[in-house]
Order: sequence, then C-alpha cells, then structure tokens
Amino acid sequence: MPAATPHCLRLLCLCLLACPVLAGAADPATARVTAPLPGESHFRQLRQLTFGGENAEAYFSFDGRELIFQSTRDGAHCDAIYRMNTDGSGLRRLSSGQGVTTCSFIAPDRQSIIYASTHLGGSACPPKPDYSQGYVWPLYADYDIFRAAPDGSGLLRLTATPGYDAEDVFSPQGDKIVFTSVRSGDLELYLMNPDGSGVEQLTHEPGYDGGAFFSRDGQWLVWRASRPQGKALDDYRRLLAQGLVRPGNLELYIMKLSERRPIQLTHNGAANFGPYWHPDGRHIIFASNMHNPRGRNFDLFMIDVDSQQLEQITHYEDFDGFPMFSHDGRQLVFASNRNGSKPGETNIFIADWQ
Repeated sequence: MPAATPHCLRLLCLCLLACPVLAGAADPATARVTAPLPGESHFRQLRQLTFGGENAEAYFSFDGRELIFQSTRDGAHCDAIYRMNTDGSGLRRLSSGQGVTTCSFIAPDRQSIIYASTHLGGSACPPKPDYSQGYVWPLYADYDIFRAAPDGSGLLRLTATPGYDAEDVFSPQGDKIVFTSVRSGDLELYLMNPDGSGVEQLTHEPGYDGGAFFSRDGQWLVWRASRPQGKALDDYRRLLAQGLVRPGNLELYIMKLSERRPIQLTHNGAANFGPYWHPDGRHIIFASNMHNPRGRNFDLFMIDVDSQQLEQITHYEDFDGFPMFSHDGRQLVFASNRNGSKPGETNIFIADWQ
C-alpha cells in the first residue's frame, strides 16, 4: 500500500502563501497509453499520467478537465499538492512544500481548493510512524484544513481545534465540506460550511470514521469505518492516544444526510477504503484486499448499493486504489503500483469507462 496518509476550521488569513511551482514535463505526450489487464473489461482505454515517485488521491474537477492530487517527487520527502490536466499536461505544485499535505479537492465552481497540511506545526516533514506496532497510519496532530485560490495562493485556515483534522471533500453543490476530526476524542465525521463555520458531527460510534465522499446529488455519504470491540477497541484507543490508527479492518458505510442513520454496506473483515459513488447513485467503487485481508494486494471493486452484489474491476497483483469517477461517469481515475520503475512506486492512471 502506498505511503499516503488516510485520506485527507475557522477563517484565518495566513502570511504564508502557497505559490504555484512548475514541476515535471507538461507535454501531453507524456500521458502514455497502457494495456488494461485481463478481466479489466470496463477500461476502454487506460493511460498513465505520472511517472515516478508516490502519487495518490487524484480527484477530478467538477467539469472533468483537471485533477488535483498529492505527490512525493523531485527529491522531496513528503507529499505536496499538485494540479494537472487530465491529459497529463499543465502540471504545477499548489502547496508551499512545507510540512506534509493530503486530501485535496477542487470546489465545484473551480474558484477554490481545499487540502490538509501540517505546515503550521513546522516546515519539516513529520516523523514516520512506529511500524514496530504493525502497519499503522499516522494522525498528525498538526493537520488542519485549508482553503486557497485555484493556484494555491491566499491560503485560509478552516480548522483550529487541537488534533487531527483532514480527509476533506466538497459537496457537489459546493455548500458543504465533509471531513474527519479527532476533536471529540474519537475519529468522527463532520460537516462544515466552506468558510469553516457551522460544524456538525455526523458519526458517534467508537472507532475510526473517515474518507467520506458525497453522492452526485449531495444527499448521501459513503465512508470507511472501523467498529472495534473488546481487546480490539482497547488497541484502537491505545494507538489513537499515540496519534495512530490501524487500518486493517475497515468496512464501508453509507448515510442519507437527511436521516443521519449509518448503514453498513460491506461485511468482509478486510481493509476497504477509498469508496466513491458512481454518478448513477446506485453503485460505489472502492479498493479492498478482501481476497487476502492480511495481504497488500488491493484491487478495485464495485458494489451495488441495493443488492450488495460485487464486481471486481481491476486485477493487478499489487496495489490499485483511490478511485474516482468523473461527474459524467465517462472516466475513472485511480492510483496504482502497475508499470512502476521500482517497488513501491505509485502513479496516477485514467481510464475511459465502458
């Protein structure tokens, strides 16, 4: 699995401006056509958009013309936020390069972006987590959510409570942001207005709730969650006190926002994450290691919300994850270890969907 943080609040002007920086080649020819693997029948054409480093969490602009994503590249030691056209051209850095960043998203009107960053806690990359306790994700306490102009300038802080705030996404209408925060003492989902006001807590059960996305009509959420009990709950709370979470058992949940009642969608005991709604509102695509819950082979699957019938979408032997449909449903973007020049390299791929 790539070394990306888990996916991903009051208005305050910062003196620090994130100036755009050109990075890498901008020739559309660098978007290389690559063959889908046997069984990947939904991919009419597959193109690789990045080449080298760790690139993940690429999300479409509402009009489908651009992608925003996080990347560790060009000698950097932690993720920064980048933007590019969906043909791979126009690549530029949006964040300052200080601290670590994650969970970026473009507003539906394209007039702003959001992402989480630790730069207020220091310009250096935060320390890596202690893997002697197994595979864990860091929940850096310095993560806060910021809004900026499309080019990364005019940075505004949206969260200011102590502890982790990240995993932020605009609603399709642009009127709300969903995010994950530890402000209650547990990892819960929250809604807020685009200026950081009007914060509402959405989930209340012990365990990790995160990585939420809105349905195309803005009426539903899908997210990943753990519901540990007994010794597993003790382990979860012990790690949470250290700013860590173990993502080994995450099931998918959905919720109609008008009802606020979580509905469990998967029951496979695996690490299911990165769920995203198909524009039809009846299917959700996500990443999972359900065929080997202790392993690192993550593929993309699609589930029918009503019947819970599953279809496997990708068949790569290592990592495929972070899928997102364009809002017209014609394209799918995802991150993958396929075609890597060295082990662990993660790149962005875009497919024409059929």
